[in-house]
Amino acid sequence: KLTHSQATAKLSAASIKWTSSGGCSDRNRPTCTSFTNIREETIAGAITLKKACNCAVTITGGTETGHASGTYSHWNGYKLDFKKADGLNRYITKTFTRIADRGGYPAYKAKSGNIYVNEGNHWDVTFY
Repeated sequence: KLTHSQATAKLSAASIKWTSSGGCSDRNRPTCTSFTNIREETIAGAITLKKACNCAVTITGGTETGHASGTYSHWNGYKLDFKKADGLNRYITKTFTRIADRGGYPAYKAKSGNIYVNEGNHWDVTFY
């Protein structure tokens, strides 16, 4: 597991941006975007996505409170939310396999096993 600053250093080096509606990184505030206790594999997955897509990638949700619970959750460091953007949308829908909806939302599965769910205003991605 990484600290917030370790994760942001890796993301910055890969030209991945992140935003927070609350302009903060406190893990215990739902309007913040935190990477505290994120899995190294999750950050590596975001970096791989950015390189493969060769498009703008912006994270809007990390390990902060306020997301659904569960083993493979945001809080446990498995998930990131990404801002929807034409390049990213096109890459996900054309590269990955369409699978059964998740919670009523269209879902796609990468060969790696990672799951990309189009939750309307963002992509909810689980990195395994």
